[in-house]
Amino acid sequence: MSIPEIDLAAARAEYAALAAEGLRLDLTRGKPSPQQLDLVNDLLTLPGGEDFKAADGTDCRNYGGLNGLPELRAIFADLLQVPAEQLLALGNASLTLMHDVIANALLSRVPGAERRWVDEPEVLFLCPVPGYDRHFGVLERFGIGMVPVPLTGAGPDMDQVEALVAADPRIKGMWCVPKYSNPTGETYSDETVRRLAAMPTAAPDFRLFWDNAYAVHHLTDTPVELLSILDACAEAGNPDRAFVFGSTSKISYAGAGVAFVGASEANVAWLTGLLAKQTIGPDKINQLRHVRFFGDTEGVVAHMRLHRDLLAPRFGAVYEELERELGPLGIATWTRPEGGYFVSLEVPDGCAAEVVRLAKEVGVALTPAGAAFPGGNDPRDHQIRLAPSYPTVDEVRRAMRAVAICVKLAAAEAAAA
Repeated sequence: MSIPEIDLAAARAEYAALAAEGLRLDLTRGKPSPQQLDLVNDLLTLPGGEDFKAADGTDCRNYGGLNGLPELRAIFADLLQVPAEQLLALGNASLTLMHDVIANALLSRVPGAERRWVDEPEVLFLCPVPGYDRHFGVLERFGIGMVPVPLTGAGPDMDQVEALVAADPRIKGMWCVPKYSNPTGETYSDETVRRLAAMPTAAPDFRLFWDNAYAVHHLTDTPVELLSILDACAEAGNPDRAFVFGSTSKISYAGAGVAFVGASEANVAWLTGLLAKQTIGPDKINQLRHVRFFGDTEGVVAHMRLHRDLLAPRFGAVYEELERELGPLGIATWTRPEGGYFVSLEVPDGCAAEVVRLAKEVGVALTPAGAAFPGGNDPRDHQIRLAPSYPTVDEVRRAMRAVAICVKLAAAEAAAA
């Protein structure tokens, strides 16, 4: 993005006035607001003091049930596009499940693999960018190399993806946030999903890590549709290609929800065989309280409308303030997602880190510039992730005005340098 002329003195004066306001605002992570958490306060009274029995009579206070409660898996099966019998309901965090699946692939041959990943000379993952920093952290933890591929607005650049995976057997996996991606908000097109499912790969054990974290997190009353990756993989003759992940972390409680992983029958058998050596079963009491709170799939859908009513005004405040402050100048662009938790702001090249620094100096905390890229390295230093979910609507407006002032000053200083 080119840097237009901005009055540097005026920009500095506006920033000085902003600093005098003494702001203390935090837009670093996509946390549910207290009002969203209040929506599930009744969960804390469940399952009650006497009835701890699951639908099949299982006493949820005891050991067992490695795959999770069948009735909870049935509630979330359609939402995550995984047959209930191929969906596992486990702990509270899907990130833990992604971490553990990779750890298990390193230590135990996945279906179709010639050897364990740890026995390979090198393991690489494709990482669509901008992407989710915690995905990159998992790979860093295991010493797995990262190959960035750009997003297009309808998913990753598939020409690049197909060429890379066809030529390089070191590429064993690929991160995907296919619906309302973090942070761009885009949803993978049907064509993208089909190409991911069908593309030839040099590694016979290549896996898609399909993090469908925002499957039901809509910001409009016309939800975007996503093609089922498991169906597409099966139709393409690659049934074992995908692991699907999801959780209730932004549906019920972020620290006390339920996480899910779904896959082909072969992948599920592989994973449960390994889980049996790790645990006797998940927290079925917590799963039971979720079953009784939501009741059925429609109960989840209705509950998410309440989330939308709280989130949509916050996102609207982002757009309004950025448009008011930056729209006439043409020095930044930003996404308008139809779901999810983030807005991706693009500023002039070379300015993102300075915008984040300037914002911090006046009391507005943002995700570090470059966080959405492997190694924290945005080659253009131009992308900033905005997370408007936690602050109040008024706080979002104040924070966005501050960010816009910082963008103007950073752009003006860069142009004057």
